[in-house]
Amino acid sequence: MEKNRPTRKGRGGRPAKIDTASHCVMVRFNDTEHARFLTMYEQSGLLSKAAFIKARVFGDVFRVIKTDRGTLEYVAKLTQLHAQFRAVGTNYNQVVKLLHTHFSERKALAMLYKLENTTRELAAVGQRIVALSEEFQKRW
Repeated sequence: MEKNRPTRKGRGGRPAKIDTASHCVMVRFNDTEHARFLTMYEQSGLLSKAAFIKARVFGDVFRVIKTDRGTLEYVAKLTQLHAQFRAVGTNYNQVVKLLHTHFSERKALAMLYKLENTTRELAAVGQRIVALSEEFQKRW
């Protein structure tokens, strides 16, 4: 029953390409050439081998994109540390409120003094992190 129904064009789907790539070229490599090709392809950072081959054939610039694993780990750890600093700030505010509401003035001030000293140590660590990040940024 549905075979007799005519198909309607323009009812959705992906738009048709104006200039379709319909010509196929095949290349064969020996083992050495294939290993060299794969090395160059991996260094280029392109998503497909076809795009890499087209770029090389038509003379596009060959760029090597290197990613440093240490740099990526550093940025990830720095991001985690920033999130922890924000959490500490939130907890700090909550602790100060609870100290003032549940403890006497004298006891609250004693605890706030201890909290303030710990906060100074944390601020020193934060300054050291900033200094290391600036040094890292200058190096790269």
